[in-house]
Amino acid sequence: MEENRPNPDLLIQQINQETEGSNTEKKKGKLKIFLGYAPGVGKTYRMLQEAGLNKKNNIDVVIGIAETHGRKETELLLTSLEIIQQKKIKYSGIILEEMDIDTLLARQPTLVIVDELAHTNAPGSRHDKRYQDTEELLTAGINVFTTLNIQHIESLNDIIQQISGIKVSERVPDRIIELADEVELVDLTPEKLLERLREGKVYIPPRAEQAMRQFFRKGNLLALRELSLKYTAKQVDEDIRTFMEKNVIPGVFTVNTKILLGISASPTTENLLRFTQRMADDLDVEWFAVYVESPQKVEKYGKVQLEKNFHLAENLGAKIVLLSGRSVADELLNFAKSKNVTLIIVGPSKRNFFEKLFKGSVIEELINRSGPINVLVAGKGGFKKPIYEKYYVPNKRDYKSFLFSFILILVITGIGLSLRSFIEPVNIGLLLLLPSIASGILWGIRVGLFASIISVCAFDFFFIPPYNTFEVSDVKYLPSFVVFILVSVTISFLVKSLRKETESYRNRERFIYSLYSFSREIIAAKDLNNILNRAVKYIAEAFESNAIIFLPDDSKNLIEKSKNDDSLTITETEHAIVSWVYNNGQPAGKGTNTLSSSNWYCLPLKVRDNTIGVIALKMNEQDKTLTLDQIQLFESFSSIVAFAIQTYVLTAPLKL
Repeated sequence: MEENRPNPDLLIQQINQETEGSNTEKKKGKLKIFLGYAPGVGKTYRMLQEAGLNKKNNIDVVIGIAETHGRKETELLLTSLEIIQQKKIKYSGIILEEMDIDTLLARQPTLVIVDELAHTNAPGSRHDKRYQDTEELLTAGINVFTTLNIQHIESLNDIIQQISGIKVSERVPDRIIELADEVELVDLTPEKLLERLREGKVYIPPRAEQAMRQFFRKGNLLALRELSLKYTAKQVDEDIRTFMEKNVIPGVFTVNTKILLGISASPTTENLLRFTQRMADDLDVEWFAVYVESPQKVEKYGKVQLEKNFHLAENLGAKIVLLSGRSVADELLNFAKSKNVTLIIVGPSKRNFFEKLFKGSVIEELINRSGPINVLVAGKGGFKKPIYEKYYVPNKRDYKSFLFSFILILVITGIGLSLRSFIEPVNIGLLLLLPSIASGILWGIRVGLFASIISVCAFDFFFIPPYNTFEVSDVKYLPSFVVFILVSVTISFLVKSLRKETESYRNRERFIYSLYSFSREIIAAKDLNNILNRAVKYIAEAFESNAIIFLPDDSKNLIEKSKNDDSLTITETEHAIVSWVYNNGQPAGKGTNTLSSSNWYCLPLKVRDNTIGVIALKMNEQDKTLTLDQIQLFESFSSIVAFAIQTYVLTAPLKL
């Protein structure tokens, strides 16, 4: 009897959600996705059919955007529906048309038709992607019908690439599919689809022939159809589980499992993220994407890839965590234990021979010390290594380092030649070891290795009989050559590790000190205006930028309450972005996927889930955007400001 009792935690969660829902002024709209395995299966036609039925039932339906691709039978379905005129956007001398989200929000229909969810909007649009427009419509309480092909789902991207050999660039995060109240599979046999393609009902004949040779091969279509059927079946299974929980039907409930994925600045992490998301989705568990900042240097292109990996992890629904410490394995295990993680997933080791020699292997440490936590090494040998890990392109600064190292060797060689008749060759070899060590310390492993090889050549050519040749008369000198290289590379590696570790500690110290100093500044403030003035001044100086804080007045209109420069003004467009951030509780502006053409980065001031204001930041350098570390610090600052404002308002109420 005990086994049939429902999970009490789930019941409490359900009650809380229902309570919150009843207190919400405006409910979110419902989303229905018409899913297909390829273009031409009839998604848009089926969606418009159902839209027409809703119209006949006196539901207010409008067409936000519908792509008919010249299909007459599809265009016929549009004749009975109201079509919202698309917004014209001028870009590079041409006029592009996109869905007019502002008109739709003002119109407030019951149901909006939004075709091709994965579409990328024209530059200058409010959002980069159409699925973000859809999210805003749902937030405004508007129901949405939309279409999507299976190959555009983010977590399936690597599988789609293996099936079709084509990398799909337009992708929709899985969290959007999870928002859907209903997913309807629009299916058609591959034979029927190929027949439609040949008849020109999918693409015009020249494009149809090309498509059949590339994407629309029967093997591809069969695999994609199977994938779409399995994916839809999984959604149905999730609906059944939710129904059982909601109606307290006895059955098997989800075990409290959590997954942790250790990520890096490698392109292979993208595949690992999708793999982990699929596993977490199948198990219906929470998962974390954790990056540990280590002393190992991350080049500029690595930082770009790291930001890309974080963005992908966010789209896939992971909880992103940034850690810093001396040992990657220690940090991962400590975090896993604190969050009751039962499975750690890592990719193949990226450490080189010397890093493993002196630091050991992260994977081996995790396996040996994980205890009851399972460790899965995924993708070993299955993913191609990124190009930047195979090839090294020296820059101008590196050339100077090599040149200075070579000059230093020439000087020491000249000194050695003047002493050749007075001291033993072995002692001259020790003298030539100095430029190798110095180069490794000053300029790194590559220059140190270069110096050691040149020093060995100089030692052999000038100081080992027979002179002025590379022949070696006595094998006892061969160990000296090996020592040259080993000593140089070892010292270079140790110095590099020490420098990066010191830099990591310094960055963490600066981060903590910045938070401490900022908190002290805010605590010392006497009133609300003083809090705001101190905040914008400190933030502007910390980020070398301009800063403005906006708070709502009695009419809920956002007004400028404080800025670091009195001459600073923002346009109506920028103010509209600030209002959007306040209403939606999400960051927007430069460096984000929403209104990215703006010069300002706008962040909501939030206390728990309530947005109480907005802080806007504009970098002094026009092309500069905030790094991951800066965004994390800025978010910490905004949390402190929001808490201080909320505390002051509660303890000393006054009009903002």
